[in-house]
Amino acid sequence: MGTFAANSRYLLTPIKTCALPDGREVNYLARRFLPQPEDLAEFAYTTVVVGDRPDTIAARAFGDPELFWRLVDGNRELLPRKLTATIGRQLRLTLPIGLPGLFGA
Repeated sequence: MGTFAANSRYLLTPIKTCALPDGREVNYLARRFLPQPEDLAEFAYTTVVVGDRPDTIAARAFGDPELFWRLVDGNRELLPRKLTATIGRQLRLTLPIGLPGLFGA
């Protein structure tokens, strides 16, 4: 595994190595596939209000603005800015892949 911060979406993504024709080896990050939102344990919803951005919602919901990627994963949205484009939108708050739900989910 790489040396990513504990709040990184890439924390569990393996690092692979490729041998070049000249014998040098190059490390690269394996592709990270987005999890299916229904596979993520949901623990709450939040409603988008005027002035919200993905990072401000993440700070409010998870205590860390850099966890905005959990909103992306949990709401099947590839572009973070689209999460907050519609005032009143309900966003799922989910745990990262692999963590069980609070009540056995």
